[in-house]
Amino acid sequence: MTGLHTSWAATGTGDRSRPRGVLPALCATQIISGGVVYYAFPVLNARITADTGWSATSTTAAFSGALLVSALTGISIGRILDHRGPRAVMTMGSVLGVAAVLLLAYAPNLAVFTAAWLLAGVAMAATFYEPAFVAVTRWWGPGRVRALTIVTLAGGLSYTAFAPLTAALAEHLSWRTTYVVLAVILAAVTIPANALALRAPWPPASPHPTQHAHGSGSVARSRPFLLLAAALTFNGFTMYAVVIGLVPLMTERGASPTVAAWALGLCGAGQTLGRTVYATLARRTSVTTRTVVLMAVGGGTTALLATVPGPVPLLVVLAVIAGMVRGNLTLLQATAVTDRWGTTHYGRLSALLAAPVTIAGALAPFAGAALAGSLGGYPHLFALLAAVSAAAALLALATRPRR
Repeated sequence: MTGLHTSWAATGTGDRSRPRGVLPALCATQIISGGVVYYAFPVLNARITADTGWSATSTTAAFSGALLVSALTGISIGRILDHRGPRAVMTMGSVLGVAAVLLLAYAPNLAVFTAAWLLAGVAMAATFYEPAFVAVTRWWGPGRVRALTIVTLAGGLSYTAFAPLTAALAEHLSWRTTYVVLAVILAAVTIPANALALRAPWPPASPHPTQHAHGSGSVARSRPFLLLAAALTFNGFTMYAVVIGLVPLMTERGASPTVAAWALGLCGAGQTLGRTVYATLARRTSVTTRTVVLMAVGGGTTALLATVPGPVPLLVVLAVIAGMVRGNLTLLQATAVTDRWGTTHYGRLSALLAAPVTIAGALAPFAGAALAGSLGGYPHLFALLAAVSAAAALLALATRPRR
């Protein structure tokens, strides 16, 4: 009976408090929101700078500003999600996302373009993984790992779907018109999906043996929480820097730009593949063990990329393995709070963990490039990043909460 109940929970058909359309809706909104609001920009940025005369540094800084706003506003949004659920938050986030993308399309100058990205940052906080994780964690309860895996598998398709779609549109349309078309897609799918599919009553949070009686504040100030936040931040910086640095590393090793780009794409495919094994890993390991192991293995793949000179096919294989580990780390962060402190304050605590990781991700492209230049190349950068991952794994050893 337990197995049957878990199966129903994972598919959304066995609990009347959970609408049947939640999981398909979240999968669709993660693909489209991420694809339009996040992944379209790297594809269009060269066209934006060529058309407007704005520097790539300025436009990228505006985009990074969105990530910083997302990190800061996510904490307040997480608190709202805990109490009221995801429907209003994610629906309004979709509306803001559409408005931000349209403002990007019609921005007459860099100041308005930057303001549009700051608005997009609020939309990111209200529609990306974090609010979706809150919804899945509360509605699916014990079956959340499988449901979270499905959502992140869908989210991993954002780049796969929207990078080529955006490029195809930009071949025939201006970057501004391309953004208008993408905004129409975003509005047509995500606003009704969030408004109509997330209508179920918001269930009470389930108790957890290690849950602190004094609320989220005491958890957020506890030593295990602070150490976990530091470990995830160090590890997050490494992950983002590795992804951004993979193409120049491969070209330094002798790969052509096309092969290096394929390696990056296969790294993304590895993320999707890796997420399929997380449920098994979660069943067979403790939360501290898998945190330490995944961070250590991630650091190991980074070290191999730093030290193995070739041949290029071997480097591609290492990139795929690195992607598989990275995919598991996404799910590790999604379940970090519930596995340790329960679901009552999941939204706020998860946002507190995600904020510094998001900030690290925003800084990683600039910091990685600067460090690679000062260290003498990307192999040396990757060696340093491997050491940072090792430090993160050591911090994770001390994250078990006191009972």
